[in-house]
Amino acid sequence: MERITTTIPQAEVDRQLQYCREIARMNADRGEAPLAFVDTYGCQQNEADSERIRGYLRQMGYDFTTDEEQARIIVLNTCAIREHAEQRVLGNLGALVHVKRRNPEQIICLCGCMAQEAHVAEKVRQSFRHVDLVFGPHVLWKFPEYIHTLLTQRGRIFSNADDPGSIAEGIPVVRQDKVKAWVSIMYGCNNFCSYCIVPYVRGRERSRRPEDILAEVRQLAEEGYHDITLLGQNVNSYGKDLEEPMDFADLLEQVNAIPGDFLVRFMTSHPKDATHKLFETMARCEKVAPVLHLPFQAGNDRVLKVMNRRHTRAQYLEKIRDLKSLIPDIVLTSDIIVGFPGETTEEFEDTLKVLEEVRFDALFTFIYSPRVGTPAAKMDDPMPREEKLANFNRLVALQDAISEEKHAAYIGKTVRCLLDGVSDDPRYDLTARTPGNRLVRVTGDREALGQFRDVKITGANKWSLFGELA
Repeated sequence: MERITTTIPQAEVDRQLQYCREIARMNADRGEAPLAFVDTYGCQQNEADSERIRGYLRQMGYDFTTDEEQARIIVLNTCAIREHAEQRVLGNLGALVHVKRRNPEQIICLCGCMAQEAHVAEKVRQSFRHVDLVFGPHVLWKFPEYIHTLLTQRGRIFSNADDPGSIAEGIPVVRQDKVKAWVSIMYGCNNFCSYCIVPYVRGRERSRRPEDILAEVRQLAEEGYHDITLLGQNVNSYGKDLEEPMDFADLLEQVNAIPGDFLVRFMTSHPKDATHKLFETMARCEKVAPVLHLPFQAGNDRVLKVMNRRHTRAQYLEKIRDLKSLIPDIVLTSDIIVGFPGETTEEFEDTLKVLEEVRFDALFTFIYSPRVGTPAAKMDDPMPREEKLANFNRLVALQDAISEEKHAAYIGKTVRCLLDGVSDDPRYDLTARTPGNRLVRVTGDREALGQFRDVKITGANKWSLFGELA
């Protein structure tokens, strides 16, 4: 498992930008700017990738829409982490055949992790013939070239060859808003958890140069972004492949030193690489948000070993105790898989014990979903679905009670929050986030959107907090 980072030469990225200019001229000749629709599924890394796709599209002269009928280009940026996500994408992709029939010049693209899976690409080739372009995450940087080819030659393009991956700098970005920003610091994964498809579709771990990351964060701070999240499949492995290795804690400290009024978040962390140095750095750096997403997946050591997680229950709990001693008000979240192949209900009870000891603020919980190509997909799985579902419901009920109790403790407090959006609940005007990333629905002046403001917490349930501008 080599840690060799390949950087795409700037001349190659410039060539892609030249394709953008040529397409923009073609679009200008048509008069009104054409529209593009980028539909994103899955994790924050996919969101960050979609921002780069939009950046390219803007350079090509496209504006954006969420109406499939109006779009000249449709891009589905997909997730492969669970079977349900794949089935949802395939259903939506199939429905586009009717849209394409009404708009025969429309270009339909499938990208992201699903597109990198060979069996998915072949299914699209055979059964979804209205799809024009299929490409994996490794070649996102070549998106303009593919679009140029389709506009000038038509045909179909499939680009998902197995590849360890690379890094391309200088790709334009169109961000979702002016409040929050994603910054990818590394790509790929070397952990090969036995249930996970990510290392097979995202490639090997490769780190961006710290100077490029710091320049991007500095620009975001100057532009007034208040919430900046550093992204990687395992940010705690950052820097091991650089010519001059550095660790993630050192990078975090350098980001913290950048002038500006902003919070720094990061995800995702792997317990095996989460160190005392990282926790101490988080505690010392005033811009680093007091929140950590640290997946433990299962509470039983035998199951963890078969998962290839490379940490034990005791090691995980010791790290949590260390972290809480340094940051007593830390907000903790985690991932849990219920019903991993071979897990018994007795072993599942160990997971509940971890919840009772750690008392997470929130969890992302899943019933195990087999992924083609992973070792776990070939394992015996004797537990009936009904028993898995019963265990899952017990897990959710326990966590709901903990979350409700933790959220109730906020009532009456005044918390500095970032007003980050318009509420979809008619009783509240805005949404906000606490430093620990807890959702708050807020009554108050919408002119406060995008600002840090004190919010008095007046109510809570298991999912969110409620408050008013102080």
